[in-house]
Amino acid sequence: MKKLLLSLVALTMVFVMAACGSSDEGTSGSDNEAAAGDKTITLGVTPWTSTVPPTKIAKLIFEDMGYTVEETSADAGSVYVGLSRGDIDVFMDAWLPVHQTYLDEYSDSIEETATSYAPADAGLVVPTYMEDINKVSDLKGKEDMFDNTLYSIEKGASVTGVLNDAIDQYGLDLEQVNSSEGGMLAQAMKLMQQEEPVLFYGWRPHTMFNKLDIKILEDDQNVLDTASVHVVTNKELKDSAPDAYEFLSNWSIPIDDVEAMIKKIEDDGEDPEEVAQEWIDNNQDKVNEMLGK
Repeated sequence: MKKLLLSLVALTMVFVMAACGSSDEGTSGSDNEAAAGDKTITLGVTPWTSTVPPTKIAKLIFEDMGYTVEETSADAGSVYVGLSRGDIDVFMDAWLPVHQTYLDEYSDSIEETATSYAPADAGLVVPTYMEDINKVSDLKGKEDMFDNTLYSIEKGASVTGVLNDAIDQYGLDLEQVNSSEGGMLAQAMKLMQQEEPVLFYGWRPHTMFNKLDIKILEDDQNVLDTASVHVVTNKELKDSAPDAYEFLSNWSIPIDDVEAMIKKIEDDGEDPEEVAQEWIDNNQDKVNEMLGK
């Protein structure tokens, strides 16, 4: 009888251990999802049209991975401060080399994680009807045609410093007038409607090159470097959300796709997240590759 009792106890312990093991295996996947769900990823958003499409694509993919996603809108300088403090985890629209100063300043806490697309043309822009102005050096001695004014974007953007350096190095008698992207373009379009001379800052991807008859001036002294656009993350993301970090480290997108999405959002009035979801649906193989599937 004693042996029978011991056998029953042992058999009971086997069933208990098997049940525990089965429970652990059954919940491992949901535990991973819960871990992602407990993590909030914050995306920095600058007031540039080029920031929206990649940010919305990343947001939808993160949410599909189980993360809670928030967006923080700010100028570029404030976005990098937020990245350095850990208040912002990801910035999808870092322009190098003009943003290199931020990467150098906050190198202890942020990193360049992937190249989104390159090259991204940028520089001084004039209407094509200004046939005698094709290079930046052509502006020398003709600054009064433009009321000695270069229209540009907000002062918080580091490119404004680069443009001032270009003005100095080319020896141009120009003053940079800063406003929002929309304000700059509104002023340029107003003058172009009257076929007046106008000089402003332009870049791709942007619908301005589809809507306006303009040209980027040749930088014949190589002062204004060709840009490339990158993903920047807070260094803690690699440990706190490794699957999200892996996705970002594999991220890339054609500049033409970004420009097409900007047109749908800005010109056609489509919802940004619907446009982003459409891109995901049409590029599922690429998305899976970036996710490491």
